[in-house]
Amino acid sequence: MTSVDVDTRPHRQRLLDGLAGSITETGFRDTTVADVVRRARTSRRTFYEHFASREECLIALLAEANRSMIQQISEAVDPQAPWARQVRQAIEAWIACAESEPAITLSWIRDVPALGAPARDLQRDAMEGFIAMTHRLTDTPEMRAAGISPPSRQLSIMLLGGLRELIATTVEDGGRAGDVTEVAVRASIALLGPA
Repeated sequence: MTSVDVDTRPHRQRLLDGLAGSITETGFRDTTVADVVRRARTSRRTFYEHFASREECLIALLAEANRSMIQQISEAVDPQAPWARQVRQAIEAWIACAESEPAITLSWIRDVPALGAPARDLQRDAMEGFIAMTHRLTDTPEMRAAGISPPSRQLSIMLLGGLRELIATTVEDGGRAGDVTEVAVRASIALLGPA
């Protein structure tokens, strides 16, 4: 965008995009509100009309990223495909989302735990969204025909928490999320497969 272009995105979205850009460039810890508003081409006053702090802005950014990821995963799964292929489609979509925004993935891993109670709410809400998605994706005629029913809440938490942690440790250790595709698919098939 040139200096004469007018940014027509709503201020809140511009601020979220500004934070995402700054996280990508310098990381959340080194990002200031001034960095966010400069990228968003708005004012500090506008920032504080939408967010009480940069931490609150991060939580909103990550909540939006979670909703987007759930939608992308859901859309990637063909409910008519054989059940094991559906599992692979979901895992590959999850990993593609993580790889499409590696800095945001790292921020989830490194920054969210330090944010305290509001981040805990974000983590719980994210898990609830992923549990509901897993239930929807496994509650299909193709899955039932294969002898698979939606996993229990506890099994869903084990599956999703394990996948999240596997990706987190891989990325933290300098690998790519895609490095774990095959093991993630095999483990998911084993957990979700017919009893």
